[in-house]
Amino acid sequence: MLGAAGPFLRPQRRAWPERPGGGRPPPAPREPRAQAAAVGAARARSSAAAPEERRRRVAPLAAAPPPGEAAEEPLLRGIFEIGKRSCDVVLSARRLRWSPILPESPAGDSSMVLQAQEEIVEMEDVFSVKLKRRRFVGQKKGGTLLGITIFKCLNKEENKLTDCAIHLNNLSEDHCHSWFRHLKEILNGFQNRPKSLKVFVNPSSHKREATHVYYEQVAPLFKLADIKTDVTVTEYEGHALSVLKECELQAFDGVVCVGGDGSVSEVAHGLLLKAQIDAGKDTDYIPTPVRAPVPLGVIPAGTTNILAHTLYGIKHAVTAALHIVMGHIQPVDVCTFSTPSKLLRFGFSAMFGFGARTLALAEKHRWMPSNQRKDFAFIKTLADLKPEECELSFLPLQIPQEDSYEYNRKKKEIIKNKGSKDQWHRIQGHFLNVSIMAIPCLCSMAPRGLAPNTRLNNGSMALIVVQNTSRTEFIKHLKRYASVKNQFSFPFVETYTVQEVKVQPRLKSRLDAEENTYLNTASADGNYPWNIDGDLMEEASEIHVRLHPRLIHLYGVNTDDMESSQATCSCI
Repeated sequence: MLGAAGPFLRPQRRAWPERPGGGRPPPAPREPRAQAAAVGAARARSSAAAPEERRRRVAPLAAAPPPGEAAEEPLLRGIFEIGKRSCDVVLSARRLRWSPILPESPAGDSSMVLQAQEEIVEMEDVFSVKLKRRRFVGQKKGGTLLGITIFKCLNKEENKLTDCAIHLNNLSEDHCHSWFRHLKEILNGFQNRPKSLKVFVNPSSHKREATHVYYEQVAPLFKLADIKTDVTVTEYEGHALSVLKECELQAFDGVVCVGGDGSVSEVAHGLLLKAQIDAGKDTDYIPTPVRAPVPLGVIPAGTTNILAHTLYGIKHAVTAALHIVMGHIQPVDVCTFSTPSKLLRFGFSAMFGFGARTLALAEKHRWMPSNQRKDFAFIKTLADLKPEECELSFLPLQIPQEDSYEYNRKKKEIIKNKGSKDQWHRIQGHFLNVSIMAIPCLCSMAPRGLAPNTRLNNGSMALIVVQNTSRTEFIKHLKRYASVKNQFSFPFVETYTVQEVKVQPRLKSRLDAEENTYLNTASADGNYPWNIDGDLMEEASEIHVRLHPRLIHLYGVNTDDMESSQATCSCI
């Protein structure tokens, strides 16, 4: 049995009897059995050695610490069985270290030192610790204590995260409880790790898989990390928004949405709108909105999952859940979309023209399967390709003169920075598509992003204008999104880095001679479709888009900083 402290002690064996004349008989040529007996005697002498001598034979855990870690002192030290090997384990506030306990060299040569491979787990990578017990079938409490299990977040290939269990086996109740208390104290000291979450699940998203994704993949991780959850399964469009307006957000450490881009957009809008209501703001006109009080987590369960791809670099529910559990928080820029008279919503990106008309057509065919509906809408809109006549006004982002050359060289982006800070630029004409994006908008169809020149929180929006051109050239432009080539290197595509944008459609009453339809694609009541974060909105008047830096915190990381190297876990 593993002891609570100190080295293992094996039973002592009697020494060889001495001859009447003193001394031992000269050693005879050793047969295999005699050799085994000699090795057993050596091991007996080793086990009877003093504790100090035994400790000297254990290989040191680490070399001299770096200067910055010299002040770090061990909190606990003990012996556990890890992977069927007895190990000397040391716990500090920053890491858990262990190395196997090695016997002395078989020949008893003290000059021969056996090297032990040390393994280290950073405590910032640990998200849960549990007491390990053996229980009978049907037994819910008690049981034989076997040790401690530590759950670690592990980085895998392609930005994927997974969990790894490390078993520290020791049968001593006092020993395990002491280690358990210290480990829990360390974990409780990490900031931003949630203890209570409000969860919204959209059961209608994509292939109706959101409920299964949450209860089978996400909820077990939340339970393992001792996170309390209050789950609302939405029943209709706008359900999450109505719940958030009445929700007491101070009771939670964060809000989580399980669904597609439309569901996430609704929850983000509701979270920010609730913040304005609590701050006493006029929700019809908010030039300077207040920040959201709690972070938002995104569990991808939709078709495109742009926000999840942008935050995690991958559509993977377990990765998203572990980012939430670990408290990885990233400030993100947000836009307000408003008319001259009212606020429409908060959001991260919008498209006017081709992208909006494709979504509008897909929404009219909701009876079709998701993938078929979107493919049909894309092909149909491309076949009926028409430009929108409108006027664009934008306020360029001011960049210091000394940084302009470097910025242009790295980003390969057109920046028009003329006049004073308050001078607006205006463009009028026929445009196939207008994109306004505060985040890169990564997805499987655009691995570099729909707006690769912007970032999550660089305080700017990307304005991408596609002027009227032939269908063949426009298709070439669209194909570039799926490749590594620059999708903006066309004479009919212009990009700008901006702070504000105004889009004013120009409705014409004349008929197009070839198509016998209105040149603009406004609906019967004069409204134009907008695609805002995957949600369809229709508006007839001018749309004013403002950027608000770091207005919300999202669970996730900056994908530019993510490590691409594959990690392995040798502790299982």
